[in-house]
Amino acid sequence: MTPDITIIGAGLGGLTLARVLHVYGIAATVYEAEPSPTARHQGGMLDIHDYNGQPALREAGLIDEFRDLILEGREATRVLATDGTVLLEVPDDGTGGRPEVQRGELRQLLLDSLPAGTVRWGHKVSRTRALGESRHEVTFADGTIVATGLLVGADGAWSRVRPLLSDAAPEYSGRSVVETYLFDADTRHPAGAKTVGGGSLFTLAPGKAIMAHRESGGTLHTYVTLAKPQDWFAQIDFTDSAAAIARTAQEFDGWAPEITALITDSDTAPILRPLNALPIEHRWDRVPGVTLLGDAAHLSIPNGEGANLAMYDGAELGKAIAAHLGDVETALGEYEQAMFPRSAEAAADGAELYELMFGDSAPHGLIDMFTGDKTMAGDVPRGESRAV
Repeated sequence: MTPDITIIGAGLGGLTLARVLHVYGIAATVYEAEPSPTARHQGGMLDIHDYNGQPALREAGLIDEFRDLILEGREATRVLATDGTVLLEVPDDGTGGRPEVQRGELRQLLLDSLPAGTVRWGHKVSRTRALGESRHEVTFADGTIVATGLLVGADGAWSRVRPLLSDAAPEYSGRSVVETYLFDADTRHPAGAKTVGGGSLFTLAPGKAIMAHRESGGTLHTYVTLAKPQDWFAQIDFTDSAAAIARTAQEFDGWAPEITALITDSDTAPILRPLNALPIEHRWDRVPGVTLLGDAAHLSIPNGEGANLAMYDGAELGKAIAAHLGDVETALGEYEQAMFPRSAEAAADGAELYELMFGDSAPHGLIDMFTGDKTMAGDVPRGESRAV
């Protein structure tokens, strides 16, 4: 007998799990802290990989609908020197395995694929506790209490479910991202549009970078990465947009103005996102009736894999539950034993990638990676912005 299934978090991973379970005729309820699907901007572009994200969508029966969301040409990549010189140009020739979509549109696709009432909005978790005999209790901020036979934490970096399994907590990685946006760039910011090109831009130096991505509707989404302690960022008043933009741009004095304009000409207030991570080898002993997926299980610095791994986790967990309907513990054990090494490998690869991008060899380490193996072009951390 399949227990009642409670999923905490309506991100891509939790929704993929709910959808795959639905495909197999298994009901689940998803509880989400946000009050509605449109309560928060869902981030930028995601490159959905042919070895994890796309197989997850195929398992969810949504691969054709996913293809309708793809933005053509966005796999193109250019690397510039800080003076604006083009160091590398990788066109999108249509043969790449990491097509780009908007995160919000992909999330909406998953939401639309679920039966009405599957997602319960406005349910922020305040506490979880074990009840014994594989059951757990979830208390929400409004006082509502739910008891469940299978609890899945898909609730991100600061998971309220994780403490049932692990004492680990995310730690600051030593880097933060400041995000800016330019809207209708081809008309209003033509120099910026030309600089970014049709896909992604990378301008790198040791310890810092200006990266940008062309999203839908002519939007340029910029990710300014700085290797600074949190105290450094705390000295900047991000409620004063002009001052925060000026202080951030100051770190790039001497860079080509068409590149720094991606910061200084921003149409929005800058958004600070500290990059936190769990230990690369994070794992836990099997605890009956509860598990984690996505960032709740294996938060790492953004490396192009986070959303893909979350969806793959959801699909794999859904398949395991369906394969062991009368023995959920076997399903959870199989899922976790495959997930642990998979996520650890991705996190370790991400750490190596960041050294190539921001280490002493920047930008040449990244260029060598591109020219040595162009199939790795999609591994660079773009479109993975999260409040982490």
